[in-house]
Parts: sequence; structure tokens; C-alpha cells
Amino acid sequence: MAPPLSYTYVESPIGLLLVAGDETALQVLKFPGGRGADGPQPGWRRDNGPFAEAARQIEAYFAGELRRFDLPLRFRGSPFQERVWHALADIPYGETRSYGEVAALIGAPEASRAVGLAAGRNPLPIVLPCHRVIGANGQLTGFGGGLPTKTFLLRLEGNRAGAPSAQLSLL
Repeated sequence: MAPPLSYTYVESPIGLLLVAGDETALQVLKFPGGRGADGPQPGWRRDNGPFAEAARQIEAYFAGELRRFDLPLRFRGSPFQERVWHALADIPYGETRSYGEVAALIGAPEASRAVGLAAGRNPLPIVLPCHRVIGANGQLTGFGGGLPTKTFLLRLEGNRAGAPSAQLSLL
């Protein structure tokens, strides 16, 4: 049995982010609000030590100084979910892809809905940037941190996807 995860909180412009993992890899990032909001799980222990580099990179991202995270990651999902999560990491900073485009990239062009479900189960949002995935019509769609957070992250990266009709303000 794996040892319990350690966790801490990292301050950000969108609120405190819960980060968790072990001494070797970041495994969880949770938002303070939205449907992705969650707290530490039973048995986790609070420990800032393993997350100094993750905190530094998250802060640099929100300061506009980091475009791609370089952290050891560990995530577990179905083979399909993991293909989607790897594809998310390849969406360039400031750009977006539709669910259908991500489906085509992973060799499953008819699976845009399944891509959406996998993106919704992304254990490391922001680091694996599911906020960069939008609807085929260019509109913003569901996001674990809420649409205002998705809008904020896209605008932080200089992308105005969905801005005309979303009518969402920065946090």
C-alpha cells in the first residue's frame, strides 16, 4: 500500500490551491471553488517541504513568467484518460484546442465527448492545462474551477477565447 500523500496550499490570484503528492511527484491540484473544489483526503498529512518547487512554479505561472511546468508528476487514470492528460500538456501556452481537436490528436477523432469527460477528471489542472480546451464553436465550456476561473487563466495567458459571449470578468 502506498504511503499517504502530503499536501499544502499555494496562494494564487484565484484563491488557495491545494497541492498534494509524495516526495517524488506532484499528484493532485485542487481549486478553492467550483465543482473541482476539494480538501485533503483522510490520512493525508500537511507538509510544505515536498512542494517548494511546485509552489515556485505556480507562483511564476500566475506572475506571467512561466509558460510550461517542469515538475515530476504522477497521475493514474484509464489508458484513455492518461492519453488525454498527456495531450493537454502539449497545448501551447496562450492557445486553445477544441475537444474534437484533442480527440483527433490522440487518434480517437469520434471521442470528443469522452475527451471532455477525461478532461473533467484531470487531477492536475493548470499544470495539465485543461482550461485550454474549449467547445468546437469557440465558446467556453465546463471547467472544474468554474468558468470565471477558466476565463481568468485564458486571459492570463493572453487568450480571449469565448470573451465576447462569456461576459465573464477577471477574478
